[in-house]
Amino acid sequence: MPTPPLPDAPASPEVTEIERALHRITYLSSRARRHERLTALAGVPLDRAAVALLRKMADTEPMRPGELAAQLGVEASHVTRTVQQLEKSGHAVRVPDPDDRRAQRIELTDTGREAIARLRETGVRGMQAALAHWSPDDLRQLATLFHRMVDDFLAHAADEDAEPGATR
Repeated sequence: MPTPPLPDAPASPEVTEIERALHRITYLSSRARRHERLTALAGVPLDRAAVALLRKMADTEPMRPGELAAQLGVEASHVTRTVQQLEKSGHAVRVPDPDDRRAQRIELTDTGREAIARLRETGVRGMQAALAHWSPDDLRQLATLFHRMVDDFLAHAADEDAEPGATR
C-alpha cells in the first residue's frame, strides 16, 4: 500500500514536541499494568480489546461487526471474537439490523453500559488526582485544545481519504 507523500518542509519544533507528547500519552495509556489497574478498580474484568470495543460502542449507535472493525481499524475477525467474549460476559448482545433483517448489529446491554460508566469514572478519578494542582482555566484550555486537535486530525484524515488514489 503506497503511503501519501509527506510535506517537504521540516516539522516545526512545536509540532515535534506535540508528537513526542502524544506518543508518551499513548504509551502510558496503553500499558498493560495501567489497564489491569483500571479494570480492577472499576470491577470490570475485561481485556484491552474488549474495553476498546465497549468504549466505541458506548459512543455510537449499534453497528454491524464489520463497521465496528472499520471504526477501530482492526480486522473483522478480531471484532467477532471480542463480541463473542462480550456476549458471554453479558456486556453486549446482537440485535437485528432494522435496515437489513439478515444482518445483525451489536448493542451494549445494561451491564455493558454500567461497565463503561465505571471504567470512565475510574479513569476520570485518576486523571483528576494527577491534574489536581492545575487551575480550572488551564484544564479548560487543555480540553479545548485537545478537542480542536482531534477535530483537525479527523478533518485531515478525511481530506486524505478524499484525495484520488489515497489509501489507508
